[in-house]
Amino acid sequence: MIALIVAHFALAACAGPLVHRLGRRAFVVLALPPAAAAVWAFTQWNTAASGGADTWSWQWIPDYGVAVDLRLDALSELMVLLAAGVGALVLLYCASYFTDDTPQLGRFAGNLLAFAGAMLALVLADDLITLYVFWELTTVFSYLLIGHGSEHRHSRRSALQALVVTTLGGLAMLVGFLILGHAAGTYRISAIVADPPEATLAVSVAVVLVLCGALSKSAIWPFSMWLPNAMAAPTPVSAYLHAAAMVKAGVYLVARLAPAFADVPVWEPVVLVLGGATMLLGGWRALRLNDLKLVLAYGTVSQLGFLTLLAGTGNRNAALAAVAMILGHALFKAPLFLVTGIVDHATGTRDLRKLSGVGRSLPYVAAVAVLAAASMAALPPLLGFAAKEAAFEALLHGTTAERWALAVVVAGSALTTAYTLRFVWGAFARKPGLPDTPVHRVGWAFLAPPALLAVLGLVLGPGVGWTDRLLGAYADTFPADPHPYHLALWHGLGTALLLSALAWAAGAVLFLGRTHVTRISRRIAWPTADSVFGHLLLGQERLALQVTGFIQRGSLSVYLATTLLVMLAGQLAVLIVDTPWDGAVRPRLWDNPLQGAVAALTCAAALLCLTVRRRMKAVVLAGLTGYGAALLFVVQGAPDLALTQFCVETVSMIVFVLVLRRMPVHFQETVSTWRRAARVPVALASAATVGVGLWVAAAARTAQPAGAAMVEEVADHGLKDVVATILVDLRAWDTMGESAVLAAAAIGVTSLIYLHRRSEGTMAQEELRGRTAWSLSAQHSARLPQGDDVAPERGWLAAGATLAPEHRSIVFEVVARLLFHPILVLSVYLLFCAESLPGGGFVAGLVAGLAMITRYLAGGRFELAEAAPLQPGLFTGLGLFISTGVGLLGLVDGTVLHAFTYHGHLPVFGDYHLSTSVIFDFGVYLLVLGVVLDIVRALGAKVDRQIERAAGVLAPEGGPEAGGSPR
Repeated sequence: MIALIVAHFALAACAGPLVHRLGRRAFVVLALPPAAAAVWAFTQWNTAASGGADTWSWQWIPDYGVAVDLRLDALSELMVLLAAGVGALVLLYCASYFTDDTPQLGRFAGNLLAFAGAMLALVLADDLITLYVFWELTTVFSYLLIGHGSEHRHSRRSALQALVVTTLGGLAMLVGFLILGHAAGTYRISAIVADPPEATLAVSVAVVLVLCGALSKSAIWPFSMWLPNAMAAPTPVSAYLHAAAMVKAGVYLVARLAPAFADVPVWEPVVLVLGGATMLLGGWRALRLNDLKLVLAYGTVSQLGFLTLLAGTGNRNAALAAVAMILGHALFKAPLFLVTGIVDHATGTRDLRKLSGVGRSLPYVAAVAVLAAASMAALPPLLGFAAKEAAFEALLHGTTAERWALAVVVAGSALTTAYTLRFVWGAFARKPGLPDTPVHRVGWAFLAPPALLAVLGLVLGPGVGWTDRLLGAYADTFPADPHPYHLALWHGLGTALLLSALAWAAGAVLFLGRTHVTRISRRIAWPTADSVFGHLLLGQERLALQVTGFIQRGSLSVYLATTLLVMLAGQLAVLIVDTPWDGAVRPRLWDNPLQGAVAALTCAAALLCLTVRRRMKAVVLAGLTGYGAALLFVVQGAPDLALTQFCVETVSMIVFVLVLRRMPVHFQETVSTWRRAARVPVALASAATVGVGLWVAAAARTAQPAGAAMVEEVADHGLKDVVATILVDLRAWDTMGESAVLAAAAIGVTSLIYLHRRSEGTMAQEELRGRTAWSLSAQHSARLPQGDDVAPERGWLAAGATLAPEHRSIVFEVVARLLFHPILVLSVYLLFCAESLPGGGFVAGLVAGLAMITRYLAGGRFELAEAAPLQPGLFTGLGLFISTGVGLLGLVDGTVLHAFTYHGHLPVFGDYHLSTSVIFDFGVYLLVLGVVLDIVRALGAKVDRQIERAAGVLAPEGGPEAGGSPR
């Protein structure tokens, strides 16, 4: 079961090379997985028809009870046969439909086969989460298939429309799944259907949300606009996705859940009303269209409404008619789409106003189309007739609401007959005054797939009893009916047959009066769903622009105040309504009076920020608050956190200082007295709310803290630094994800900074020459302005002589030269001692970054390039690569913790052991170092260039350009 699904995706990944080597014949190879799935399903026929099931399970997320559960029962058996069997035939059809020079054919083939695999997994899924995953995969692959002709605007718009509508429905369905799973205590679909939860308000809401997803997938009104537009896809896609597979997913979900939730009060009105309305609206719309694919598309919308109505009715006989109609619909609508593709291929048009005499030129194609169309119009002795007779009979003996639905179904059947006649007449009849349309020959391989499907519809008409055992096994999951219906071609003369005859007659009258019907239809035409969707998108865009213009005023203080007020209102509402402090222990202000003193000084520094006018003072005071937090860590006994906080604050203040060099000394924003008076209470109230929230969260703890278990776990491995071990051992996957975010943020910020630089002509010329500070050697830097001739003979720094005398500090250069290497050694020490002492890769990387910053502050950007001659991106990428590699290595034994440990002895250093945690931490070290270098390069060297250019040091054209290297 799972092997068949994997085979679909594995071969889909190889579709490109196969098409490149075999051309369109590769579709024959790609048809093997769905063909194998269909054969496997046939071997399981007796098991499913007997009411049994074949299951497979794999624990996906065991801690949350999420598993990949697959189950083949009677309903799944039918859907697998349709999805796999029709899929295999459509792939064989593609070998004749496309040519070897079709653009992007390999990508199309891979997407189509991958969609078949996702659809197969969807109908086999026995877990709500698994079903949702493959549900969305079908959405993604359908988006790619509909938008295959991406060079056309209509294809792109149609694909986007299908994606938006079905994805929104899918998200609503996911919420419903979560509510149902919580209410039922399990996400296993078979268990939920066997023992459904009580129909509470929450369950009713969940049912509505699930129906939103199902109805949007099956293009039920008001979600029906996407399906006709999806006809922009190639015809094989329409035949498979929009006749036999994707659009049946919503009907399948309704049929799957109906035995459990058809009695929920909201179920029947939604299913009957929307299903009936869709059947009428789609059929009426199909009567006035001239594109053969659009006629079939709106006919499909109409039939899907009929199927949804039957599947959701909730009684045994209607369920039997529903699954019979699902089978019949696939066997007549898929060949009709394929025949339309043949007509388009042979004549070059699908416009029925331009087609004439095609039936005489292509008699076999016309015969296949008439056979399939007769089944769609429910003419005997085809399967469509037997299925519709079962539907009429089930609704005729149902409830009052179902008898009203019967009237709608009869009217919809008349429309079905009318647009069926319109399709056959438009595609194949000879029209007066119109010359015969020239056609080219159609090969048997091209016609064989639709012919096989149409013949099956003919054979299963008289042989519908062969399917009664399988389809009845699904119908028997509903409450027993006192008069169970059994599928047969002929049940004698009765009301159902009379209703069928009435529908045929009314449909024939509508077709004969097609000119008047078309005229009336266009006069009373209401806005199409597609135009409504377009106007909704336009209105949403305008509303978004207005809201954005009103809110985004360009004031950071307003944004911050808005954020704080929203947080304040939400937290206060929770605190007032829930009163979480009831039963909480009385808080103590401090464990040590020194904590209170440090906290008071920190608060004073924060409040002083409100009074300053100079930017530098504000930065210093803000930095003092960070240092105050670090002192609290020290007093509390967390030196590792304190060390990290000190380093972060130091780097942050240096970055601020580098940026402030190009900003005005004083704040430019004029703040009125009342605004200042409003800011202070908002800030204080927000701080107080956060503090109270933290206290409540800590005081309301009922479970045992996890820290004790982690300390014990760390001690068992002979380690002492709990924090470092948690970060690089116990929760290394979290650290790896955070490292990736840090790298992405650094790359994004520096890319934005260098965006303007790339647009400058002079800069671009110099970058092409490679003349940047990162690539300049000492010989190159020696040619730059050297200051005056009285510079000291001894150079303490490699590029110190490039600074003008008034910008040099010999004391600073000496100190920087003396401290640089000890700081680097300290960083390495902090890296390797993290298991027993404060340290770690993060703080070690910051310390190494501070060493590089010291060289930059003392000698400028050329000195930084000499100190770190390699690209900062190399450090970042290498660090991320090492951390990720170690994390993947840990999957060998299921954990990152000490997946590899090596012990040894060195003559000077003594005994040592090297574990994956150290290697992982080394990756973090390189990553942080690269980020710091990237920031200093972007915010330091770039500002230096601007200052030098403003001072006339750099020539505007042709001079050696210094600065950061091109990214």
